[in-house]
Amino acid sequence: MVSAPDVAAAAASGARGAPRSPGRSAQRAERADLDSRPVVLRVTGLSVAFGGVRALRDVTLEVRQGELVGLIGPNGAGKTTLVDAVSGFVGYTGRVDLSGADLTGLPPYERARRGLGRTWQSTDLFDDLDVRENLTVASRSGSAARALGLVGMDWAAEARPAQLSMGQRKLVGVARALAAEPQLLCLDEPAAGLDTRESGELGARLRGLADQGQSMLLIEHDMGLVLGICDRVIVLEFGQVIADGPPEAVRADPQVIAAYLGESATGEGAAGEGAAGEGGSPRLDVRDDAVQPPR
Repeated sequence: MVSAPDVAAAAASGARGAPRSPGRSAQRAERADLDSRPVVLRVTGLSVAFGGVRALRDVTLEVRQGELVGLIGPNGAGKTTLVDAVSGFVGYTGRVDLSGADLTGLPPYERARRGLGRTWQSTDLFDDLDVRENLTVASRSGSAARALGLVGMDWAAEARPAQLSMGQRKLVGVARALAAEPQLLCLDEPAAGLDTRESGELGARLRGLADQGQSMLLIEHDMGLVLGICDRVIVLEFGQVIADGPPEAVRADPQVIAAYLGESATGEGAAGEGAAGEGGSPRLDVRDDAVQPPR
């Protein structure tokens, strides 16, 4: 396995392209200017049905320039189906606009060309290519090196995917999507399978990308990660939006607690993020250190 640079030492010394220390500095700051920024993604009245099953019902949401929006909900709520529809892999009714342009009827490759990028739950890289070559497959002219630098993986450009840890492979997957220079990047559970440290480092990178102006829609089950780095959180249940607002407001929303978090966000005895409550609903540990990427 390839040895990564010392993240903490590089961050402390201010090395160019080094990841920030994944502690409190990775937390989002209040960004009062977001409401005045242009809308990059607007989804209006989107519905998806598979036979007699309605997977999504009249979903409306938006993502602004440089905004990191979390999309959460129980398994089967329709999160991945929403991204599949937005990116053109699933048929739908309703409307999807990217920077004001209607994407209705466009196939996935044309949506990608217009600036709609995404990652997948499974990070499939070409094992017979090195990291740089994996990005070159998806990159615009000269963007592969820049994309690797954005996620702090430029040091691994000549490594093969098999030499990387799971967390490093996930970052390469994000870099590959960034290499296409998308206006909007949809991330489907990028922290799945990562340990606490890797998840924290990923969160720091995503937060940094948003601060640099990259618009993102993040599907994730790691509540500590979502509530710690996202500007806004949208909650789906049974294919419908039941909450949309700042993380603090969503965490305290009684409907969200009942549908997804499993117990009061202010009550004692929370079992830690990702722990299953009665009926399999994940419960949220709301201690201060639970919503911060690990040190």
